[in-house]
Order: sequence, then C-alpha cells, then structure tokens
Amino acid sequence: MKLLVICGATASGKTSLAVDCALKLNSQVISADSQLVYKGLNVGTAKPTAEEMRGVPHHMIDVAEPQCNFSVGDYKEQAKKIINNLISEGKTPVICGGTGFYINSLLFDMSYGGTGADEKVRQKYAKILEREGKEYLYGLLSERDGETALKLHPNDVKRVIRALEILDVSGKKKSEMRDSLTPVYDYLAVAVNYPRAELYSRIEKRVDEMFKRGLVEEVKGLLAQGIDETCQCMQAIGYKEVLNCLKNGDNQSTMRDIIKQNTRRYAKRQITFFKKMPNLVWLEPQNANADYVLNLLSKGV
Repeated sequence: MKLLVICGATASGKTSLAVDCALKLNSQVISADSQLVYKGLNVGTAKPTAEEMRGVPHHMIDVAEPQCNFSVGDYKEQAKKIINNLISEGKTPVICGGTGFYINSLLFDMSYGGTGADEKVRQKYAKILEREGKEYLYGLLSERDGETALKLHPNDVKRVIRALEILDVSGKKKSEMRDSLTPVYDYLAVAVNYPRAELYSRIEKRVDEMFKRGLVEEVKGLLAQGIDETCQCMQAIGYKEVLNCLKNGDNQSTMRDIIKQNTRRYAKRQITFFKKMPNLVWLEPQNANADYVLNLLSKGV
C-alpha cells in the first residue's frame, strides 16, 4: 500500500487537493503541519474548516494544547499509528502539509547515523533543564553544535536534548550527520510548482484574508489565556509579528507587510527543502487535480 504525500510551499493549494484525492480514494488525511497541531490557533495557521474538509476525516489537527511543546518525535509517534491503522483497513493514507521535518519523520528512517537512545544521557539533560531552564540548555547546544541550534527553538526541548544526546553518545554533531533517507513506506509525493510571482500573490491574498477573519483578535484572545511569546506555538509566522505589534504599538499595516515578507521567505525555504526529497513529482498548476495525481499513483510513479 502506497502513501500519497501532498507537500510543498504554503498557499499552494495542498489542502484542497488532498481532500479531493481522499474523497476519490475513500481515505483520510493526516496533516503534516507543525502549527495545525495546536488547539486555538485557527486563523493564523489557515486551519481547514469543516466546510473545507468536506466530510473527510483529518488527523493530527488540534492534538496539543497551545501551552505545550510539541516535537517532531511527538508527531511521528502519533501519526505513524494512524498511518498503520489506515493501511490495515486497506486505505491509502493521504499526508498533507508543508512541514518537511514532519514528513521526513514518517517516510524515512531518520536514525541520525545510527545513534541510539541513551536514557542516562537524557536524564542528565532533563535534570539540567529542571535546574537551569530551557535557555541554558539551548545555550549548551549552541556552544557545541551551533548549526543544529539555529534550526531549533529553545522551547523545543525534546529536540534540543536529542541533539545533545547525539553529541554525547556518538561524539559527532547532529549537523554533521547525513541520513541516507531510506524509505520506510512506498510513497508518491507531489507538490505544485507555481511560478514564484503567482505563489507570492497567493500568499499575499491569504495573509489579507487572515486579517479579515480576525488574526489580531485571535492573538489577543490567546494572550488573554496566558499564551504568550514564551510558548512554542507563538513563534509561528503571523503570531509572532502580531505579538510584537501589540507589545510595541507598531502600525498594523507595517505588521501585515512584515508577515507577507516572512511568509514569502518561509515558502522559499520550503521549496528548497522539498527539492531534496527523493522522487518528488512537481506538478504544473494545470495538473494539480485529483485525477492527474491518482493516475500517477496507479501507475506506480
């Protein structure tokens, strides 16, 4: 049984295409988006509505409280169970999202050079975390493996501890290890190859729509619940800019422009990441439809 993966840049129409495919396959969608996991973050994440889901069950959405740190390890543990359950039912799981680390954690054996877990080492850093705090722990990683630290947020303590664990156990930096990306599942992965100008136009329209739907009000509501910049979820594009604006009294028009700029930069990083995915099929926009994708799936592309 193959997995169908619909990935790529933000605002490239992944959700709609995934739902179309899932309907034709009589299957379900598993989100691979690091912000959709959080409850209460709806507008700024472009979380699909019930209307957009069109009756298709969606998984890995609203599975974490906004105060929580949710790591790629947490995602993998929960999502793999769903994938295996769907496969056991004879269904083709449809993975949909733009968080590359999430998708890679499902598709490939990300063993980091074969470095196994060491519970004693993890307990050592857990005690340091409890005693000194997450910023101190993050500082340890920054000193020893700055390249890996730049890819992580201090709040993502599980991944920070894992990176330190790899250093202690293997004597090597995680940033120096390159996995072979050995597939765990047979899969077809597709992404829509929009011309850059068209993609940027779609991004700008999406940001404008977020403001119409109440992005600022959503952030204010989260702040009222005690969800602030110390929470991992509030480091997402859209939320951190609104937070800064509310804190510093910045002009909202300027804030909107900054969100658009940061989203465009994020989309570029996503495209760069997915270009490295083995056997990814880039679809021209006119071919970004369920019939075309499922034809590729049936041919075993």
